[in-house]
Amino acid sequence: MRRAALTALLLLAAAPAAAQDWVPMRNARLQALDKVTARVTILDARVGQAASFGTLTVNLRACHGRGADEVPDAAAWMEITDSRAPAGSPPAFRGWMFANAPGVNMLEHPVYDIRVLECR
Repeated sequence: MRRAALTALLLLAAAPAAAQDWVPMRNARLQALDKVTARVTILDARVGQAASFGTLTVNLRACHGRGADEVPDAAAWMEITDSRAPAGSPPAFRGWMFANAPGVNMLEHPVYDIRVLECR
């Protein structure tokens, strides 16, 4: 029991330092896949602006990368809407996506897939 408590305390103490390693960036490179045609497109999205792919609109709210001395990674907070969704529907996706862990939080859409490649 003491070992688990000590491990938890060490993780909590290290969390603020790890959070400081993320650097806000202005742009994101996203990989978009049309599952029907197998078409892959690279989208360059700017924080605060919308990018389109098929019937999707991607609103990039934040993009963070790792510092130059860290293992490369990217995290982007975005909201993705589908123009074919019924009026009043929630967004198809809202939240953070991670380049090195795309399965952690992903867009669940029958036709399209969006993945974060990098922030710059």
